[in-house]
Amino acid sequence: MLDGALLRGRQMAAQAGSFRRIWRLIWEAAPRWTVAWASILFLLGLAPLATVALTKHLVDSLVSASRAGVSWESGKPALLAGVLIAAVAIASELLQGLLDWVRTAQSELIQDHISSLVHKQSVSVDLAFYESPEYFDCLYRARDDAATRPAALLDNLGGMLQNAVTLVGLAALVLRYGPVLALAMIFSMLPALFVVVRYNWLNHDWWHGTTSKRRWIQYYEQKLTGPSFAAELRLLGLGARFQDSWRFLRHGLRGEKLKLVRRQNTARICAALISLSVSAVALGWMSWRTLGGNGTLGDIILFYQALMGSQSLMRAMTGNLGQVYSNSLFLSSLFEFLDLKPTVTDAPVTVPAPAQVTRSIRFENVTFRYPGGSRTALRNFNLTIPSGKIVAIVGPNGAGKSTLLKLLARFYDPVEGRIMIDNIELSRIPLDELRQMISVLFQMPVTYDASAAENIAVGDLRRTHDRETLKAAAVSAGAHEVISRLPQGYDTPLGKAFDQGNELSAGEWQRVAMARAFLRRAPVILLDEPTSFMDSWAEAEWFESLRQLAAGRTAAVITHRFTIAMRADLIHVMRDGAVVESGTHHELLSAEGFYAESWKQQMEAVAPELQYTGV
Repeated sequence: MLDGALLRGRQMAAQAGSFRRIWRLIWEAAPRWTVAWASILFLLGLAPLATVALTKHLVDSLVSASRAGVSWESGKPALLAGVLIAAVAIASELLQGLLDWVRTAQSELIQDHISSLVHKQSVSVDLAFYESPEYFDCLYRARDDAATRPAALLDNLGGMLQNAVTLVGLAALVLRYGPVLALAMIFSMLPALFVVVRYNWLNHDWWHGTTSKRRWIQYYEQKLTGPSFAAELRLLGLGARFQDSWRFLRHGLRGEKLKLVRRQNTARICAALISLSVSAVALGWMSWRTLGGNGTLGDIILFYQALMGSQSLMRAMTGNLGQVYSNSLFLSSLFEFLDLKPTVTDAPVTVPAPAQVTRSIRFENVTFRYPGGSRTALRNFNLTIPSGKIVAIVGPNGAGKSTLLKLLARFYDPVEGRIMIDNIELSRIPLDELRQMISVLFQMPVTYDASAAENIAVGDLRRTHDRETLKAAAVSAGAHEVISRLPQGYDTPLGKAFDQGNELSAGEWQRVAMARAFLRRAPVILLDEPTSFMDSWAEAEWFESLRQLAAGRTAAVITHRFTIAMRADLIHVMRDGAVVESGTHHELLSAEGFYAESWKQQMEAVAPELQYTGV
């Protein structure tokens, strides 16, 4: 019990810090709107106090008028009180309309600010975060709440502030009848407050603990409704299986949620009974006091309105407070995400990136394993890529070939050893400058729902490219014919996610991605399986285009196709995270090692009627 209380105490202390950050975030996003919002809420909080005080005056004036006889002079105070009550009601409606407009503007600015922070953090964290389930849980919580929680938090903060102003004013009005009544009002709020805080904490604890299950639910929903999976889902009959998995998870979550709500409602009823008992005693005491001649009918009505109003306000405030607490707990996940720190960063002292590779790119005794993984991808790895050459890197799946590209682009840093460009250690070059040196084509072509021209132009956003430059890049990549056949040519929207989009085949997307890489004109070119979706007829022509592009540059091509590797200036053969053979195509065939054997097998698979001749 003590340990649990201490844990909750620490969590609430941490939550107080999170709450301060929320206020700072709101202020940063919309300072002037927030001042206007708070001012209007304060005025709205005073309006019920004016109504209660004027109602007392109205009742007492009517009683006095009835005793003095109905006349203009005796009825004028009551009429004035009625007019003022109506004026307060009209002003309240006008202020409420103004508040809705201010809160909408404020909420939109805050939502955009939070989304901007999430987007900025998403592109700044290490690539390693995207390979961690914990990161995806964190991102899911932050992104899931960014769209709805700020508006809900503002609504509840506003309600709490407005109700607090009214409640303090009512307590001040009641205080004139004795401090005991004011204390009774406050005491009646405590049980409900305890229930709200405790069960909002339990609800957040449940929500946080079920993140993985909710992500699985989202996963099954994507598989059941996403267009990318529709064909295979039907072919393999996976629909019923995924529906059963979805129903199983939803059944468990639904049962847990209903159990929590059932316990909360029981506790809320008990708290309400305590509050009503305190109110009944206080109202009885006030009635006895008035019957004893120590008050007027207006006093009874004022006290009744104050007591009933305070009870309503207390319920609303505890609800607001609970929702504020709940939303701040949920938004703490946003701060958890925003506090993630990248580990691949610029060195304290950097060296400008070279304009060209003049000697070589070297891996020197590099050892690397992926974060969170137990398998070593590279161990004491050494490799040299000479400047101005096209180097092919071949080997079976899992040999570590793609890892080399990720290390060269500094998506990761080695555990041991170093990577050198000429005589400069890779980690000493500023990240932005290093990545501007590199043009990469990844194994799976990245697609953008934009025009064909824009799909190519994003390859180099540092410059403005005319249509002829984009076309030249497309011609070099073999994408020009594909684009020319589209309805609007280079202005044709690609992808099927939006209206009038045109989908390409995997091979056609690969050519467009290659055009993007060719446009970049970087001194280092890294290609990962660049012809995996390309037919064999186009390989030779494509490689000649690559050779023209790579003139004066340094290129590394990862490939399974020996018909591509054979055309490279130098071939490195990798197995189990190490280079086992190096040389030209003819040198490796003459060595009759692993490369020669693999070449023979690949050629026989492609054309079994041909005899292996070693050339």
